[in-house]
Amino acid sequence: MAIVASRFVVAEVPPLTLALLRYAIGLVCLLPFLLKHFRAQALSGCAFIAIKTVAPSDWLAMAALGTGQFAVLIVLLNYGLQHIGAAQAALIFSLFPLLTLLLSAALGREHISTALLAGVLLSITGVALSLWPKLQAPHPGHWWGEAAVLASACVGALCSVLYRPYLRRYPTLAVSSFAMLVSVLFLGLLALQENWPVRVQALSLQAWAVVGLIGVSSGIGYFWWLYALKHESPTRVTVFLALNPATAALLGWALLGEALHPAVLAALALIASGLWLATRASGSRTEKSDQP
Repeated sequence: MAIVASRFVVAEVPPLTLALLRYAIGLVCLLPFLLKHFRAQALSGCAFIAIKTVAPSDWLAMAALGTGQFAVLIVLLNYGLQHIGAAQAALIFSLFPLLTLLLSAALGREHISTALLAGVLLSITGVALSLWPKLQAPHPGHWWGEAAVLASACVGALCSVLYRPYLRRYPTLAVSSFAMLVSVLFLGLLALQENWPVRVQALSLQAWAVVGLIGVSSGIGYFWWLYALKHESPTRVTVFLALNPATAALLGWALLGEALHPAVLAALALIASGLWLATRASGSRTEKSDQP
């Protein structure tokens, strides 16, 4: 949904400003629940103790992960989209779960089973099929765009694997709010090159409505994303990213009147099969250790 909404508003809101507003609104959505959580802890006298028990190294690690997951990733992705088509970028980014699987296995956090690997590869095949009609655009002759999108997928995979120990140690709501706060501060500085304070004041009411939708979906979506990473292996969570191109195509057809190629339906079948394989109960072991 956020992808379709971003397509609608991208002409009026530049990429860094859109990312800043997206996560700022997402953070605002999470704050009431976070304050309610801390108020309940304060009444029991545990709030200050809980904050005090967070190790300084954990604060730094969660800040770095938040900056990587919510800021660096999208900056690299937006840079790549300036040089290559959206379809090519989406196909490269679909390597996210495979990179997550390889990295998690290399760190000894996850076991590569045949079903899990087959599910990941099948979902990537489905992504390629869904994007095949759009992959015929001419190549500009350099590889900076592809490298940037691949780097963004690598950053996402690394953050997904490294998040789990902190999510197991601390409440998901607190971790997601802190991570998003750090990313908003980082993007606020980075987006100054787009003169975001002036641009924000000039946004139309329609643009604000769309940006608000993107922000709310991000706040809700990323909370559940981190909740899933807390309870499931990174690969079994990230493999669902394969649904992005197909569902975006379906929503684009339903809401924006975009053409829907028959290959999208076949791709959905492949992706669904891949998800079934990758998320079977016996398909993956949980991480062996919660040490970062």
